[in-house]
Amino acid sequence: MQPPAGSQVSRVPAQRTPPEQLAPPAPAPAPVRPRRPLRTVLAVVAGVVALLCAGGAVVGFVLYDRATAPDRSAPDVVVDNYLRAYLVDRNDTKAEEFSCSSEGDLDAIRGLRVEVEQREAKFDVVVRVNWGPLTGIKNGDGESVSTTLTISSSANGQTRSSRREDWEFRVVERDGWRVCGANKIS
Repeated sequence: MQPPAGSQVSRVPAQRTPPEQLAPPAPAPAPVRPRRPLRTVLAVVAGVVALLCAGGAVVGFVLYDRATAPDRSAPDVVVDNYLRAYLVDRNDTKAEEFSCSSEGDLDAIRGLRVEVEQREAKFDVVVRVNWGPLTGIKNGDGESVSTTLTISSSANGQTRSSRREDWEFRVVERDGWRVCGANKIS
């Protein structure tokens, strides 16, 4: 409601409460602590962990590849690995890693393995093949590695027979050394 016109009420200055009687001022809000962005910290940690895992996977792959790759570093090494895979372990798949894929002349060594398997079946014995030092000789298209194979049979722990044969293996360098030929010398 408005005071009547010409009234002195509207011109009276407003009364103010003395400052000591005023209610204490409201406390200022506590300063807000700047929040560390939790998401950023988690993202950085997750990124570091992911990089460590990826690096570990790469290192693991390289070490696994080196450990499982066939050793074809030298002619004598490849002949030793081939003989072990083909005549001792009788693992054709492993032996193929050390031999030429198509052009090889390995019929003589195949014949020796067939003979070994037939003797085992016919005479009920265990036939073992060992070899001596491997000697390499360079020739035009690769190298020849010669060795003496010792073929022995045993039954019940007793040696039944043993013979020695000189062999020569032809090896060539194709993505590492490979056995491409085998011939009985004597």
